[in-house]
Amino acid sequence: MDPLDSKIAEKFRKCIVRFDVAFHIVAAILLLVAAAYILFHASLNVLSPSKASIVHLINDVLLALIVLEILWTVNRFLKRKKFLLGPFLIIGVIAGVRRILLIEAQTSLAEHVEITKLYEIGVSAIVVLIMMIAYYISLKAQKME
Repeated sequence: MDPLDSKIAEKFRKCIVRFDVAFHIVAAILLLVAAAYILFHASLNVLSPSKASIVHLINDVLLALIVLEILWTVNRFLKRKKFLLGPFLIIGVIAGVRRILLIEAQTSLAEHVEITKLYEIGVSAIVVLIMMIAYYISLKAQKME
């Protein structure tokens, strides 16, 4: 291979890495803004308490936790740390619990509970359980490395 080609390829690779880092920084800033907006919106629900606003408050806080967990993953990338599966499993568990709580709160406000809502709660609970088992296995695997 021509030395000139390897120099061009290396410059191109470095340029791609710089763009990748820049995009991750922009993504991190946008995630932080999104989390701040979600928490601000959630705090507005506290000012007018009702059953529905409490449901929205819980939903918003859990959504902010998901966004912050994604931000933590972006932060790990920017620090050039090793990729971990754990944060994604945590995001999945939070999302599943969020869905279960939201459906449960909606059904508690409803006069009639549809059977599909109960199935959805059951499926979400199974998914959360599987993700928790996967998280446990990933922690054991990390300790073995």
